[in-house]
Amino acid sequence: MVLLAFVDLDPELAALGSLGGFFVLRTGVPRRRTLPHLAHAYTAAPSDGPEDVYRDPLTFRVRKVARSLHAPEARVAASIAHQGLAARLWSVALGCAALYGRAPDLDPGRLSWDPDGSAPEDLWLDEVRALPVDAVVREAHLVPLTTALASRHGVSERLLWGNAGSALAGAVRMIGHWARTEGRADVAERARGLAAGLFTHPDLSGTLDPTTGRRRSCCLYYRLPGGGVCGDCCFDRPPGRD
Repeated sequence: MVLLAFVDLDPELAALGSLGGFFVLRTGVPRRRTLPHLAHAYTAAPSDGPEDVYRDPLTFRVRKVARSLHAPEARVAASIAHQGLAARLWSVALGCAALYGRAPDLDPGRLSWDPDGSAPEDLWLDEVRALPVDAVVREAHLVPLTTALASRHGVSERLLWGNAGSALAGAVRMIGHWARTEGRADVAERARGLAAGLFTHPDLSGTLDPTTGRRRSCCLYYRLPGGGVCGDCCFDRPPGRD
């Protein structure tokens, strides 16, 4: 059991900046006021026409990743895009909970997203309110995001939940590295304890090998031109493409 020392969330979540740009969450009105909310991204009807960052943000993001990485299949780009967004959400929530003792309410209807942007300018929260960390990311974001990408791009839900588990473990490692550098063992302990609780949920419990920390699925990164296997991949070497 991890005892949390509760600290009021400040309106700008300034403490997250010490963990690095990937953990930062902008608050208030986005610089581009017309940015879509993630709730819209999860539910918008798929667009087969010209790219439109506002009409269908999720497809826009997948196509952007596909072009950037020269992905041979849409499902590969969808997996990489999913892992990137899952990592951002876990990092913000877990980093905030480890530092403050509670996480911000990341309601998808209040969290603006720029699918053409990168951290930390990609996410904006309209108002900071506290919630338990287990209610912030998995149910509110990863469930609808996984459903949308699996149905649109034929990506295995098991693979996508593997992405989520890998992203959560990665956030714990990054917080742990910061905590060692800063002499904040309490922050690392909170992050590990919170993550351990999150990994008990059936969606996440089987995603990583508890002994080695390696995934039990593959994100498909090896299928990119020049791509290899990730550090936590279930494969020791890229499998044959046949």
